[in-house]
Amino acid sequence: MKAEEAKKNGRGGRRAGAGRPKGDRRLFSFRIEGRLADFIDSHKNRTAFIHNCIEKAFNKKEEDASFFALQTLGDIYPATSVRSMTLPKFDNARVVAGFPLALDTDEQAQSVDILRMLCPNPEASYLIKVRGDSMIDAGISDGDIIIVDKSNRTPSEHEVAVCEYNGEYTIKHIVQQAGKTWLVPANPKYPRIEIFEEDDFSVWGVVTYTIHKPRA
Repeated sequence: MKAEEAKKNGRGGRRAGAGRPKGDRRLFSFRIEGRLADFIDSHKNRTAFIHNCIEKAFNKKEEDASFFALQTLGDIYPATSVRSMTLPKFDNARVVAGFPLALDTDEQAQSVDILRMLCPNPEASYLIKVRGDSMIDAGISDGDIIIVDKSNRTPSEHEVAVCEYNGEYTIKHIVQQAGKTWLVPANPKYPRIEIFEEDDFSVWGVVTYTIHKPRA
């Protein structure tokens, strides 16, 4: 992850002037052709209409930039773009890790939508193939696929969050200690990162599932 590499190289952390400026307003004037002017005049509050148009364009640009920055974590796919798949589920079958038991597959199987089971909120969920090993002790290794729910922006200290930190994205625990906020890795090779007031920090979403092959 870039955030951890920056810390290892002595960069990152507290930065003077970091974050978005507050209370920065400027006045603009411009000329437009008649048909566009007539369209603007047709709105009751022209200033609010122009402001909303510009804000929508700006937000779209920021979303595109955020998506590009997220790709530093790994390959990312909206859950809604993943094709739904069903598998048979046997309610009365038991599989044990001790002595073997007979598995009765003659009963009527029910179909289970795997995507819906893993993504109860697919419209706000994303699948990310992780690059990096900063969360291995939380069960997330390089190459694993995590499912992230963007509708949850308030993770507990035991949950894993995808966070935006000074323009970069990282996967960490968020821990509050003695009035301070920390990004905490699950790998002793990486340092904790303190979040300062002037840092540009937000929670992008919370990891709900991790998908990986069985490991020896």
